[in-house]
Parts: sequence; structure tokens; C-alpha cells
Amino acid sequence: MEVKTASFEKVSTKETSTVSGAEAVIKCLLEEGVDTIYGYPGGAIMPVYDELYKYQKEIHHVLTRHEQGATHAAQGYARVSGKVGVAIATSGPGATNLVTGIADAQIDSTPMVCITGQVGSHLLGSDAFQETDIVGISTPITKWNYQVTKAEEIPEVIAKAFYIAKSGRPGPVLVDITKDAQFASLEFSYKKCSGIRSYKPIPELNLLEVERAAEVINKAKKPMIVWGQGVILGGAEELLKSVVEKAGIPSAWTILGLSALPTDHPLNVGMVGMHGNYGPNMLTNECDVLIAIGMRFDDRVTGNLEKYAKQAKVIHFEIDPAEINKNVKADYPVLGDVKESLKALLELLDPNSHKDWHQKFRDMYKTEYEKVIKGNLDVTKKDLGMAEVIQEINIQSKGDAIIVSDVGQHQMAACRYAKFNGTRSNVTSGGLGTMGFALPAAIGAKMAKPDREVVAVIGDGGYQMTIQELGTIFQTKVPVKIVLLNNGFLGMVRQWQQLFFDKRYASTTMINPDFITIAKGYHIKAKQVTERSQLEEAVKEMMESDEAYFLEVKVEQEENVFPMIPTGAAVSEILLE
Repeated sequence: MEVKTASFEKVSTKETSTVSGAEAVIKCLLEEGVDTIYGYPGGAIMPVYDELYKYQKEIHHVLTRHEQGATHAAQGYARVSGKVGVAIATSGPGATNLVTGIADAQIDSTPMVCITGQVGSHLLGSDAFQETDIVGISTPITKWNYQVTKAEEIPEVIAKAFYIAKSGRPGPVLVDITKDAQFASLEFSYKKCSGIRSYKPIPELNLLEVERAAEVINKAKKPMIVWGQGVILGGAEELLKSVVEKAGIPSAWTILGLSALPTDHPLNVGMVGMHGNYGPNMLTNECDVLIAIGMRFDDRVTGNLEKYAKQAKVIHFEIDPAEINKNVKADYPVLGDVKESLKALLELLDPNSHKDWHQKFRDMYKTEYEKVIKGNLDVTKKDLGMAEVIQEINIQSKGDAIIVSDVGQHQMAACRYAKFNGTRSNVTSGGLGTMGFALPAAIGAKMAKPDREVVAVIGDGGYQMTIQELGTIFQTKVPVKIVLLNNGFLGMVRQWQQLFFDKRYASTTMINPDFITIAKGYHIKAKQVTERSQLEEAVKEMMESDEAYFLEVKVEQEENVFPMIPTGAAVSEILLE
């Protein structure tokens, strides 16, 4: 997409003035309402940082300890606030260190703008010091990227970057700016981007498609909804609730959709997917109508596609045409903005209850409770379990905390057992599965919502991938709560090795440092729990703290997460033990 194809507001939001390219970058961010950015300075982005120094009252720059931490913090900020997260870095390794976070944001549809410095335009292609083709590297993992070589391009490109990042299905955008473009002068005026030729972020809703979908739902005997993060991104949580309640449909969620509907809502039947709940997984292959809303049929949700919901008519509400029929064939695709689509659907639905169908979910929950949940919450067993820790956090937070989880067994425990009363309360790395995500993401989440409690739930493996961000917490005094579930293993990999590789624990045993001493080295309050009797008081002390707090909980070493759908199995072949 060429910059000249974009449409912009007719009137500049500021009178024209002569500024440097570097100052133009800061002014553009202010015009877009940015008040917090995450980054790490370096030579090629130094002119922008020099200008940022003059705007410290307007923009809060958070110095992370690694550029990957900047992207994850920006993600956490975006996921909780609904705004565009912003990360900034220098060229070369600074830019390449952003890549993991950009890829994570792309697959999880997180709106983010990354700004990188670049060597002077006369040095491009010469293998200059810290020159890396970040545009080429990031092309497969960004929604759009662009290299700026002239100062006068900056306002238009950044306006376009924010529009693309937040419109339609959100995603990350990268703008790479050469150093000479930062030093050069331009006549600055800013016009927000309002459209781009050939880019239609929101498909026009076809009401006939909605009518057909409604007719199928009204006739269904065993309908089931699976919703994803699209509901949250589209701000359609209340409409989802109204649809679910009016039609009386059992509704399940993907891990990124979690918290769109309160966990304790009577029509919320739990999580689908590899470690999801027994009922919604089993009954996916029994329902007669499967209604997918804002989800993409990820392989961790569907299991073996050849055996996935073959008996059901599939209705797919989706904003991205590329997701329709990509993995699962939709008998009734409905393209459009989820808010508009659900609003139209709600008016056409007949009131229903599906009592007998609901009873099947309740019966299967009882089975899962007896075979899995009861044991996970058993306070008479020798070692502390992950679910017990999450349960105590539920009690102390009353379901009002934002839970930020990393990737692994603790993530599944958090998603399965955490209670949520409100939306945008579950922040985790879904599609990419990025270890190291939670600690920096929790920083961004807390800065986005300082009035809410933010608890990072992390394993001992992922924690050490971004442990340096304790320095960011120390410097910024952001009062995040960190719960480390320490089992001395790379737990999820170890579980697979136990079940499928004859207990050959190859390179999964962790010889860990003294985490309490490390936390105290960063002047963060810290406590270790080794006995069940210590847990309640320790969590209470953590939650009541006005400062950052690190709580290490020693949990059962070889605890496994069940239910589980083995690789290659159908959702209805889920294992309870």
C-alpha cells in the first residue's frame, strides 16, 4: 500500500510549524492521544529520544530493560486499555529484539505501533554499523510496515500506521525512520488517517446472511456458541450476553475470549481446546449448530480437523474474510463488525432455554469435577497444587483482578480456575505462546488500569526469560503483583515427555536461583510459600500491598494439567487422566 493512497482529515489539528523529523514523531504521537510509550534508546533513534526529553510532561516513556519487554508491555497496555500500544527502539539489535513481541501481537490481533531508528539513508544497503533490514524481517509479522527516508513523510506515515493498527482486525505496524530523516526539517501539520484505498477493514454486513443464521439457530435443538477475542476487540460483550441469554445457548470460550462473559454466568460452560473443559469439548461433536463468534478455529481449539464438529451446521461471525473457511468450513458465514452483526442477530432470535441440552453440560461438569477439579483443589494432598493458588487469588481479589499469565502449565491453570467479573481481565499469549510474556505485559496492564489489581502468574521457566524487567518495576514503582508457581521444571514440556516420551525428561529440569534474593535485590517485597498453611496469609499480604510484590509458591513438581486432548486426537477424545 502506497502512502499516497491514504485518505486524511481535511483540516489539520495544528497550525503548520517548522520542526525536525524527530520532533514530528513526538507531535504525531500526541495527536494520536498517546500518553505512554515503552522503549530503549540507541544511536539511530537518539534524535527522537532527545525530543522526547522535552515532552516528558506530555508523554511518559517507560525504560524497559530489553526491547522485547517494551513490546510485551505495549501489548499488555493495549489489551487492557483498548488503545494502541507503542514501542520504540533503535536500529540493528534494538529492532530485531522487537520481533518476538511483534509476532505475538500479530497472531493475537493486538493493536501496536513500533517505531525504530535506522542508519542514515545514504548508508542503507552498505552493512553499516547496526544496520538491519527490519522492514524485510518484519514484513511477515506486521499488518503493515514502512521505511521513512524523508522527514516530510513522517506525519502521513504515522497517521496511517495508527489507523491500520487499530482498524478492523487490529494488529502491529512498524515504522522505520532513517537518522537523517529524524534530523531534517519539515513544515509540520497533522491530519488523522480516515481511510486507505483498497483497504476495507470492516466488511459491509449482509443482513440476509444474519437472517439465515438466525433461522438456523432458532430451529436448533442443540446449539452451542464458541466465542473468541473478537468479541472483546469489537466491544460486543454486552451484546454477546444478550444473545446468549435470549436464545439460552450454552457458550464456551477460547483462552483469548476469556472474561468477555463473567466466569460465573450460568450459560458460560467453560473453555474449549487442548486443556479446556470436558463438556464443551465433548459436546462440540454432538451439537447440531456450532456458532463461532470472533474466533479463528485455532488448532489448539479444534484438535483433529477431520473429526471436528462434522455433525454440526457451522455459523461463523467474523471480521476478517481470510478466516472464513480457512480451517473449518462455514455453512453460514457472516462477515462484518461483531457489534453490528450481533445487534442484528439479537432482534431475530426467538427466546429459548434448551434445558435438556444444558443438563448435558452440567452432567459432564460433574464428571470433570470428580475426576479432575476435586483433586486439583484437594487440600489434603501432600503438595500444593497450581489450582489452589489460583483459587486463593480468586478469594482475595473477589474476581476483580486482571490476571496476566505466561505460557505453560500455570497458564492453563490460570485460565481454567481464575474467576473474572469483567471484560479485558485475562491477558495472556495465545497464538504464539511466548514464554517471558507475562512480567512485562503485567507492567503495561497496570499502567493502563492503575485502579485495578494486576496479578502476573508465571512459571519458573518463562519468568527467567524476561526477569530483567524487575528493573523496570523497580524504577517505575509500578505496583504489580507477581506470583511465581515454581515446580522446578519446564512443566508443560515435562508433561508431554511423561505422557508421550516414556518420562525421558530431556533438558526440562530447572536448577533455579534464589528468586527471593533476586527480587529483594530490585527492592521488591518478596515472600516464599512452601507449605499450604502459609498460602492464605501470603496472598492476603500480597494483595493488600500498595507496592510491587513477588510471591514464590513451591508447587507439586510433577503435577499434570488435565483434561487434555492429545495431538492428532479429536476434541471428543479428551483425556481426564
